[in-house]
Amino acid sequence: MPAMAGRIPQAFIDELIARSDIVELVGGRVQLQKAGREWKACCPFHAEKTPSFWVSPAKQFYHCFGCGAHGTALGFLMEYDKLSFPEAVEELAGRLGLELPRDDAGGAPRARAGDDLYELLAQVTQFYRDALRESARALDYLAARGLDTGTRVTFAIGYAPAGWDAVLRRFGGNAERERRLLEAGLVVERSGQGESGCYDRFRDRIMFPIRDARGRVLGFGGRVIDQGEPKYLNSPESALFHKGRELYGLFEARQALRQLDRLLVVEGYMDVARLAQAGIRYAVAMLGTATTAEHLHRLFRITSEVVFCFDGDRAGRAAAWRALENSLEHARDGRQLRFLFLPEGEDPDSLVGREGAGAFEQRLAGAMPLSEFLVTQLAGQADLASIDGRARLAELARPLIARVPEGVYRELLLERLAQEVRMPVVRLAELLAARTAAATSGARAPARPQQRSTAGRQPLLTQAILLVLHHPAAARALGEVPEVAAIDARGGEVLAKLLAMARAEPELTTAQIVERWRERPEGARLAELAAEESLVPDPEAAGRELVTAIARLRAESGPDRRLDELIRLSRDRQLTSEELLEFQQLLANRGVSPEASAAR
Repeated sequence: MPAMAGRIPQAFIDELIARSDIVELVGGRVQLQKAGREWKACCPFHAEKTPSFWVSPAKQFYHCFGCGAHGTALGFLMEYDKLSFPEAVEELAGRLGLELPRDDAGGAPRARAGDDLYELLAQVTQFYRDALRESARALDYLAARGLDTGTRVTFAIGYAPAGWDAVLRRFGGNAERERRLLEAGLVVERSGQGESGCYDRFRDRIMFPIRDARGRVLGFGGRVIDQGEPKYLNSPESALFHKGRELYGLFEARQALRQLDRLLVVEGYMDVARLAQAGIRYAVAMLGTATTAEHLHRLFRITSEVVFCFDGDRAGRAAAWRALENSLEHARDGRQLRFLFLPEGEDPDSLVGREGAGAFEQRLAGAMPLSEFLVTQLAGQADLASIDGRARLAELARPLIARVPEGVYRELLLERLAQEVRMPVVRLAELLAARTAAATSGARAPARPQQRSTAGRQPLLTQAILLVLHHPAAARALGEVPEVAAIDARGGEVLAKLLAMARAEPELTTAQIVERWRERPEGARLAELAAEESLVPDPEAAGRELVTAIARLRAESGPDRRLDELIRLSRDRQLTSEELLEFQQLLANRGVSPEASAAR
């Protein structure tokens, strides 16, 4: 049973798997290509040039034949998004619009790793908020920046006192409590020679709590009030906080708007707060890092339009170009990626304060599409008045366009480039494709990686388990659940439980069965078997093979086998009284005397 057993009913996990589309889920993060009845891609879990990662819509399962990664939709979220099992369940439920039921029959919920850190961070957040109310200097600063009381409350903004140990004194006191403060990134260990102990990481700063999708505080961003460096200081990476994944203001945006048709990505915490106060409630900010693939995955899980907002200076355009490069694999039909460049010296905070929300949204309406930004930036590196310059532009664009998924978006991007190089779009596409093929010659993937099959290469018991695992409905071919638990101590009981499960619920899928066994000792092995190829085409054929396999298993595991086993044991040691009684009964059934058996 999964880790949330006793808290989330198994029936709900079954429903999550049944209603999920693993192709859609994985395809939102990895560029999949259709390959017969399945989908393939380069594995997102290890570096490779040829696809060995396959997704099966029939099994609702993924498997990499290169590194061995495999699992269900929940497993993919855990592996790719680095979520715990409960977090993956919550994420998948949110995607499907399902509310998590709670089943308290199993007693009080068990505390999960990190729960104590969430509680600590919540307490420190309140401590900072209380400190803000008591600091006239910090309140005056926020008022001068234009933030009103409502916005401060919405974003839970606070203030870290100027002393070296305000948090340490309030929440420390012993070695264990200081350890938790260190784990949460709230204090820093002294590193000077002969020094020991800790001191507060955040001092005399306006504090912006960074919250996850459930509103739990993961870390903080702290801004200096006066002059000082660094201007912004973020929490360090921790068990809860990963700056390459989180987005400041996303929780508040989702609380404010039921549907996020657009997300505006800005650079500062204050920008997000001021925009929200002005009525632009869909802004989020990176946490002092460049846009990552994980950021983009999160953004496009929520909305179909993303606008990046940068300063119009050289540094802003450099940051925008990095965002563009990371966005290319996500530029596909039905999505919009645009770039807004503000006047030099301005930021969203100052601009919306001076112009108002209406004027700022007019600027947003005129944001530059990704295709336009890409072509104009590259065109600045070539002399388009010459043939050589236009050829250089095409070559600069080629590797970038190759990263855009095939579809209408890519075709429109090619059309825009064709205008600049003065060439028919069809001919340009052919030339770029030929150049890309030449650059990657020798890297073509086989139709499908070599893999193990179920045909005669596995022990008979394993073959029977595979048949039920890949085709649960095959169990209906059996008149009743046969006595197979004693066939083999290592697998007979597993087969018996699988048969009982499949006969009771023949509509179960492979993925649902794997999830039911996740926390059992045999779960990992069943997941490996689920990833193998089945050469049996349908449940009917699997049913016929299953009947034959179980008949053979029972024949091979009958009284003769047990009798031989007891005889071998008797040669090594004295049989127990129970074993001796069983031995005599088997001999009597066979009409063999004990003396005759001793000669065998």
